[in-house]
Amino acid sequence: MGMGEPLLNLKQVIQAIRVLTHPDAFALAPRRITVSTAGVAPKIAELGEAVPVRLAISLHAARDELRDVLVPLNKKFPIAELLAACAKFPTPKRERLSFEYTLIDGVNDSLADARALAELAHKVHAKVNLIPLNEHPGTSYKRPSEARMDAFLGALAERRVTATLRRSRGDDIFAACGQLGARADAQPNGAHPAAAYR
Repeated sequence: MGMGEPLLNLKQVIQAIRVLTHPDAFALAPRRITVSTAGVAPKIAELGEAVPVRLAISLHAARDELRDVLVPLNKKFPIAELLAACAKFPTPKRERLSFEYTLIDGVNDSLADARALAELAHKVHAKVNLIPLNEHPGTSYKRPSEARMDAFLGALAERRVTATLRRSRGDDIFAACGQLGARADAQPNGAHPAAAYR
């Protein structure tokens, strides 16, 4: 994760996983490898058939109209299609796939959002990894208050969804997830911070 959309480079991703798990190479256990996707639904089954890894979905919204904005790929592969692909992913009985969900103040962090997310999680037996937004220059999005995040987490727990709330580190120096290179004045050539991710 963090290096582009893996399912758009699936052949090479599968080869890399085979090297990482090969006994004569790194010998990693497949269950210790997670592939994170924004939701290229038609490729999810192919990944699961090729290598026995864990799957994480960068969900970030439980409604199509909002996910279309936060994850534009949703316009091509909407939530229903994505869930259908997830349901076919060969997850071992004691394992669960993960929904990655960045909490954004006033955008996707209401109790109604939590209820909708819980419904999706139950449909595919998913756990939820809640990630507070790491604020950075150039965006109007804000991190929710601790109380609001705890209420969201509690709403999931009430609906018997396994969920964790990640605690950020390094955000005070713009070194947390999603922040690296985010300060334009820190770029030696004055490049726009997003240039690092193109």
